Amino acid sequence: MKLKPSSKAWIHEHINDEFVKRAQKEGYRARAAYKLTEIDDKDKLIKPGMTIVDLGSTPGSWSQVAVQRLKGQGRIIALDLLEMEAIKGVEFIQGDFRDEAILKILEKSLNGKQVDLVIADMAPNMSGITIVDQAGAAYLTELALEFSKEWLKPSGNFLVKVFIGEGFDDIVKNMRTMFDKVVTRKPKASRGRSSEVYLLGLGRKA
Repeated sequence: MKLKPSSKAWIHEHINDEFVKRAQKEGYRARAAYKLTEIDDKDKLIKPGMTIVDLGSTPGSWSQVAVQRLKGQGRIIALDLLEMEAIKGVEFIQGDFRDEAILKILEKSLNGKQVDLVIADMAPNMSGITIVDQAGAAYLTELALEFSKEWLKPSGNFLVKVFIGEGFDDIVKNMRTMFDKVVTRKPKASRGRSSEVYLLGLGRKA
């Protein structure tokens, strides 16, 4: 199968990407590790002793960063539709976050204990149709917010990937009702031309 010029350009860019090279060298499963690293360096979200839920975790680079920063104290529960190779110190649930039965498994695993931090680097399967993809991404964000509303402890934090476009303002508005402060982060490892940004809800309102 002949590659389209756009696919060739993407592969060339990916292979030569400084964050891809660093991830390979430093043992991270994906360049996305550096997005969380940069945000956490700035906002100090991850502290030993915390309970963290990682939504849309596969291949596991955010869980890897979280494990390192918990320093063996705390708990990480990761969830994804796709299989994830085991990471020491991470409990993994495979299933679709949009499925009520999977959500119940996740909630049951918490044993009634509230969560300190929810991190969600989720994206739907992209169709290439902007309006469809934005709606799918916004829906996942809404579900992650609903979960946080239910399970995040007062003063807990929420970090989610969103795409600027249809529904973005509504997500920000919704988060402002839940958190003391809502800020936008665009880490260096997030490609400049991508419409993705990260919304950070700081201090879950009681």
